[in-house]
Amino acid sequence: MPVEITWWGHATCTVQDSNVRVLTDPLFARRLAHLRRRRGALPPPGAHHADVALVSHLHADHLHVPSLMRLAPGTRLLVPRGARRAVPALRRLAHLRVSEVAPGDETAVGDVVVRAVPARHDGRRLPLGPHRSPALGYVISGEARTYFAGDTGLFDEMAKEVGPVEVALLPVGGWGPYLGEGHLDADRAAQALARLGARSAVPVHYGTYWPIGMDAVRPHEFHTPGDEFVRLAARHAPGAAVHRLGHGESVRLEAAR
Repeated sequence: MPVEITWWGHATCTVQDSNVRVLTDPLFARRLAHLRRRRGALPPPGAHHADVALVSHLHADHLHVPSLMRLAPGTRLLVPRGARRAVPALRRLAHLRVSEVAPGDETAVGDVVVRAVPARHDGRRLPLGPHRSPALGYVISGEARTYFAGDTGLFDEMAKEVGPVEVALLPVGGWGPYLGEGHLDADRAAQALARLGARSAVPVHYGTYWPIGMDAVRPHEFHTPGDEFVRLAARHAPGAAVHRLGHGESVRLEAAR
């Protein structure tokens, strides 16, 4: 059975594996604070349907409560440990089955197991708030093992802590002209792909949102990270197939036997 990956923009993807729909970092907003969606139509209502939704960390472009409100009643939602204390608005999600997880925790959903793994990223809700919740990645194991990195920097133990995976959904950019510590750009994402040894990769977290009024400030940082990742992955991880998707596009990948 093939695994199907659909990229809806930013860090929002649907991973369909073993008849289970997994939704990552749901963000269905046209505008978020000073950010505006500059490319790709908003995901259609069908994108809101999932068996389980994953939140990697507490930043508002990854944990977006109005988008989570659109999930169907009964949807499972995994959030980092301490999220409900740090983000009181999560209490409004009474229609969802919310569970807090930490690195190493595993959650079974149908024939899929979702394992939380560490990320190297400042996952606080507010820039100056207390460190109450870890930033996470997730490995979705069914017919294939698919790694959703959330936001992370490159770190020495990445391959060991993530474990063997066949597919990697890797952030390659951001929503502004500069990337700070704890992020992957196209080059670091290509190095991460080499460390992980994944057979397939999909670049995400670029080319969707951009600050209002900054259209002329280093626009290549908005437009080019996907193509740069394709080029650099060919250098760092020549055995991997990179699928640069457009917004709303899907790729079907045959699981390893």
